Amino acid sequence: MTLPKDNWNRLTENEEYVILRGGTEYPFSGEYENHIEKGQYVCRQCEHPLYTSSNKFHSGCGWPSFDEEIKGNVRRILDKDGRRIEIRCANCDGHLGHVFEGEKFTEKNTRHCVNSLSLKFISFNGSEI
Repeated sequence: MTLPKDNWNRLTENEEYVILRGGTEYPFSGEYENHIEKGQYVCRQCEHPLYTSSNKFHSGCGWPSFDEEIKGNVRRILDKDGRRIEIRCANCDGHLGHVFEGEKFTEKNTRHCVNSLSLKFISFNGSEI
């Protein structure tokens, strides 16, 4: 369940850098890059549902990769560089990462490259990681 704005999670300095200022964590440094448990990935700031584990795959890029978002919960905008497509939480506008198409990693031909610092994982048994 998405948190009301007054109750959004406090962010660490590194989380603020990524989520609020559009930064990027170092590749292969995030807690969810190799994470395989079944559950749901939500926005670390507002807990809006973003991805399910069934859409996560290992791309080798150094960040968690998903080939599909929860419909309507991830917003796409043109990045400041004018070339890439940035992805943001549709609820709080927090920066998630970038989306790439045409790489043929999966049948859906889409890769959401997401910063672990932008995510919080909730297992299907209800526990948070």
